[in-house]
Amino acid sequence: MFGLFRRQDPRFRDDGNFLICQVRTDAHGEVIKVRLSKTSEMSVTGGGYFVRKSLIGPQTLDNATLEVTLNRSHKVVSAAVDGGELLRTSEWVE
Repeated sequence: MFGLFRRQDPRFRDDGNFLICQVRTDAHGEVIKVRLSKTSEMSVTGGGYFVRKSLIGPQTLDNATLEVTLNRSHKVVSAAVDGGELLRTSEWVE
C-alpha cells in the first residue's frame, strides 16, 4: 500500500509500457540509451518485478549489465549497473 504513491526513481522515465534510462559505461564513457518493456522483459517476483539486461555500446562495444527491481506499480525499488552508472534524467544525452 505504501508503494502506491511512491515517486519514480529520478534516473528513470516512465513512458507508457516502457521505462527509459541511460547508462554511462566505465570503460570509455559511452552513453547507452535503454528501454525496458513492462510487458515482456520483466520477471515476476514475490513483491513485484525484476529485470536484468546486458548492454553493449554501439560505438565502443563497452559492456554493462543493468539490474532493476520494481514494485507491483512498476516503480523502481532498486537499480544497479555493473560496468557503468545510471544517469539522472537531468544529465541525459539527447
